[in-house]
Amino acid sequence: MITARSQAKFLLPILVLLIAAAIYFSLVNSKVEREKPALSEKVWQVEVITAQKQELSPSITLYGRIESPEQLKAAAPGGGIVEQVFVRNGASVKQGQALVTMDRRDFAASLLQAEADLRDLDNQIAELKVRHQSNLASLQTERELLVLANAEVERLTELKKQDLSADTAINAARSETARRQLAVTSRQLDVDSYPARLQILQARHDRGTALLDQARLAMDRSEVTAPFDGIISEVAVAAGDRVSLGQILVSLFPVDDLEIRAHLPINYIDSVRQAIANGRELYASVTVREIPGRFQIRRLAGEAEATGIDVYFAIDASAGQLRPGDLLPLNLELPPVSGVIGVPYQAIYGNSRIYRVVEGRLQAVDVTSLGQARTEENQVMVLIDSDAIEPGDLIAVTHLPNAVSGLKVKIDEE
Repeated sequence: MITARSQAKFLLPILVLLIAAAIYFSLVNSKVEREKPALSEKVWQVEVITAQKQELSPSITLYGRIESPEQLKAAAPGGGIVEQVFVRNGASVKQGQALVTMDRRDFAASLLQAEADLRDLDNQIAELKVRHQSNLASLQTERELLVLANAEVERLTELKKQDLSADTAINAARSETARRQLAVTSRQLDVDSYPARLQILQARHDRGTALLDQARLAMDRSEVTAPFDGIISEVAVAAGDRVSLGQILVSLFPVDDLEIRAHLPINYIDSVRQAIANGRELYASVTVREIPGRFQIRRLAGEAEATGIDVYFAIDASAGQLRPGDLLPLNLELPPVSGVIGVPYQAIYGNSRIYRVVEGRLQAVDVTSLGQARTEENQVMVLIDSDAIEPGDLIAVTHLPNAVSGLKVKIDEE
């Protein structure tokens, strides 16, 4: 039988749960409702400049390398031993100064042999001429003897008809005539071949003369001297070294004939070529090192590449002590261009895009970069060109990493 006490134990947990649920729903219903915040578009504050189209002279930065078109590399005139080396790398030398000497004995034997060969050829030519004169005289004699031999044959033949001569005499006369004919033919061949044999000896004589001149030249070049005032760029040998024909001994370059070679980007080739064709002088200056003066464009390379063309700048004596291989940053001044706009570097995105502010939002505009220029306040500006920009347009100069067309901005009035 269920008692009242057992019923109370069963109903008490249920009652507690009901009371807890009532309290929960009462708290939920009594919660104060808050209004959801309204979402607002973020506004970026930017500085702007007013577009002004002007005629300005752009400049571009190039990286040049010092070179010497007249750099001399003295080579060994033949195989031999280096006797003395008088200079060191970097030394200044004067024209005619001895640089390297080789042992002259290595060239003396070749010189003596060339002289002996030439004397032998002179003797052979003289002998050939004397022999030719002898052959001419002998040929005349041989022809006279042939005439006599023919006459003897005819005489004996007439006597034979009169039975006054024997057949053996006639045969002997005919044999003598044949021998005389062979002698005339042989002598005539010697006379006719004289011009060809003389030309052969003359050719050998010319070759011998060339070899003699070459041997004398090698003897003279065994002492290497400076052909101009210059600076030694490399000494490749030391005293006692054995060298072969054509091996480089020493290199030097003139101090007054250096130039700078730089690579001009393809975008600027036409303007530079046009300026040079019109007689305009274009100059570049060094932007980092303390090197005075400006360097004028001397010439353009004969062949262009896919990325541009090499351009050469003249260097005068006031540029200081430069050396081949030096690297120089150059600021090249280009001809003036009309209708360009100068903007700060931070206004450029990807070297080909800027943003103007239209009705409080950014608007992307593709532009062409023409170089850079300095203002009167010495501020570096990028010169751009675009038909889509009109004078008076507001160009954003604050660089925003998330800049896109349509981004809402606020102009900084200050």
